[in-house]
Amino acid sequence: MSLKDQITEDMKTAMRAKDSERLGTIRLLLAACKQKEVDERVELDDAMVVAIVDKLIKQRKDSIAAFVTAARQDLADKEESEMKVLQTYLPQRMSADEVLAEVKFIVTELGAAGPGDMGKVMGVVKARLAGKAEMGTVSAAVKAALAG
Repeated sequence: MSLKDQITEDMKTAMRAKDSERLGTIRLLLAACKQKEVDERVELDDAMVVAIVDKLIKQRKDSIAAFVTAARQDLADKEESEMKVLQTYLPQRMSADEVLAEVKFIVTELGAAGPGDMGKVMGVVKARLAGKAEMGTVSAAVKAALAG
């Protein structure tokens, strides 16, 4: 079963359970998937769905930071609960050590050296680690690998 099918099944389950918070978040995710399919005229595979989930989680993190700064804990809590629902659709994340090891391997494989090769390395790393690691962690690992 594809990830998109799993999300649709979870939506049906949330409807039956009358879990309105979870249902709203799942509908939001499915709408984002449908929008991507319509805009790009493609059928989404699991990697593309994971990328959408990652994007939505990043939006939630940014919103939480803004709401906490504005002293709106009620809204921050709502975003936090949505983020928890979205995180259930992500694959198991790699640890920082695993990310660093993979990045070092890719740097060696490409023969990259110095900060000038960061773009070349990031292109390969993004393709290989998409959905498996948070890109902020990956970027830091690439900088560290190219610096040392």
